[in-house]
Amino acid sequence: MQQAYYKPATPYHIFSIGAGGIVKDAHLPAYQLAGYAVKGIYDIDNRKAQALAKSFDIQDVYESLDAIIATANKNTIFDIALPASAIIEVLQKIPTGAAVLLQKPMGSTLAEAKEIVALVESKKFIAAVNFQLRYAPCIIAAKNIMDTQNFGTITDIEVAVNVHTPWSLWTFLQSAPRLEILYHSIHYIDLIRNVLGNPLSVYAKTIKHPAQPALASVKSNIIMDYGNAVGVSIKTNHCHDYGNTHQDAFIKIEGTNGAIKINLGLLKNYPVGEADRFEYIIKELGTQASWKQMDIEGSWFPHAFIGSMAEIMKTLDGVIITPDNNVQDVLATMACVEAAYQSSAQGGVSIQDLL
Repeated sequence: MQQAYYKPATPYHIFSIGAGGIVKDAHLPAYQLAGYAVKGIYDIDNRKAQALAKSFDIQDVYESLDAIIATANKNTIFDIALPASAIIEVLQKIPTGAAVLLQKPMGSTLAEAKEIVALVESKKFIAAVNFQLRYAPCIIAAKNIMDTQNFGTITDIEVAVNVHTPWSLWTFLQSAPRLEILYHSIHYIDLIRNVLGNPLSVYAKTIKHPAQPALASVKSNIIMDYGNAVGVSIKTNHCHDYGNTHQDAFIKIEGTNGAIKINLGLLKNYPVGEADRFEYIIKELGTQASWKQMDIEGSWFPHAFIGSMAEIMKTLDGVIITPDNNVQDVLATMACVEAAYQSSAQGGVSIQDLL
């Protein structure tokens, strides 16, 4: 399956605020694939900005945040790819009415997320958040199957990740008070919300690992409650440091008449990765159903990042009223994350209390 990239009616100019690893590995390659023009870049570490400008043929490297913000015009889109804790300060400086794409998560806490939403509304931004898994080629293919084939009603969504993630690649995470759910499982929470809507409640336990005592929690079990007929679970273990043989990462969606399994090769042996695998099955009347494999062009990184930026461009072009990944929608994802951390802190029912 080949994904068609949105071609904007207007030649928008993207200005990147941030030049970290995610910009190098995903944002800029995605925009290059889609033909979106990145005109300028700024980072507090000017050497990083200079290096990316050279690699991706970016016209201007700015020496300060104020300098890059001063370039804004009606065709500017600010791509703010910064740690969650830095977003509010930057948004306060962005001119009223600007178009902004915020890197996920939308703040470090639900309180920060609400402050960001209030800023967006008061300054009349056209704003979206880069929850890009919604737009990954494999997810677009899955949604197409669920919408156009006899898939039936969704009964189960399972996400399982058993890999070794080198958290040292992201220096800001070394001291982050929240890690796994806020920076990784949040993708799956957002995707499940995008497919099923908001859950009734969230149960979770997120824990540390003795091999990485300086880091916050790096393993999580999350249940999103959609009532008594739909099962949703997310289980992540980023500490499987035993080679590649049994590393695994998949999303499985089951309906009353079909199922889809997406193996996320990107997460295995990260950042080297391996090929994704997309399989599905649809029960057909009078025949024996069998699993089929579909070739998907592109992967989560970098291709999904095109979709996040395209939502801003579609809104500016008047094709849609607001981005699918707008801040008001994403606030519910942040609420689910907050609920997961609260559930983890509160703990389960004590067995001793029952004996």
